[in-house]
Amino acid sequence: MNNETNMSGEQAVTEQDTSAGRAIEHDSFAIIDREAGPHAYDPGQWSIVRRMIHASADFEMNGLTAFHPQAVPAGLAALRQSGRPVVADVGMILAGLSGARLARFGLTPYQFIADPDAIAQAQAEGTTRAVQAMRKAQGLGLLDGAIIGIGNAPTALLEVLRLIAEEGVRPALVVGMPVGFVSAAESKALLAQVTEVPWITVQGRKGGSTLVVAAIHALLALAAEEAGGAQAS
Repeated sequence: MNNETNMSGEQAVTEQDTSAGRAIEHDSFAIIDREAGPHAYDPGQWSIVRRMIHASADFEMNGLTAFHPQAVPAGLAALRQSGRPVVADVGMILAGLSGARLARFGLTPYQFIADPDAIAQAQAEGTTRAVQAMRKAQGLGLLDGAIIGIGNAPTALLEVLRLIAEEGVRPALVVGMPVGFVSAAESKALLAQVTEVPWITVQGRKGGSTLVVAAIHALLALAAEEAGGAQAS
């Protein structure tokens, strides 16, 4: 892990292994800090928002991104405890996450949306594969204490919210950023009302797996810095 000083004088965490990569990322963060303007985020939150902007080139993430007050501390606390699951709604999130970074913290990734039994159950019940994938994760005991990343399917987030409210499921953190036009904004608005479980979300229709990956990578970078700055790939 490396640190670079950004335009605001803060230390920006970078996981680039080469000097050229570090220079590019450093310059990108400096541009973001300069062009983003004022914000109301604390340093930990801004490190996440900055990386989301870096991943999307969308400066509206400054303002649209919202945090439960305990989101960053809870995410970091979960990463200190090896063996936590990372449960995603779609394989795209798992494809984007760095295996080396997950392994460093003993995180095991899961997604079940393409499993034949989830598909069959969705067809039988007239629900979505995303709903059944989250129910399968719960049946396997994977949601309590997990970091849940939802970037594609609003129905997955709605099911997680139901499990929290009706079955007492307690993830460590929900990174809920489904993108789209049907129930995406509504599901995230409901997530933002949850008090029992920490969350990070994006208001409105915007979101997506890329933003979920960026947020989780930012948390991993913060945790690595906290743990002593060892290099990650």
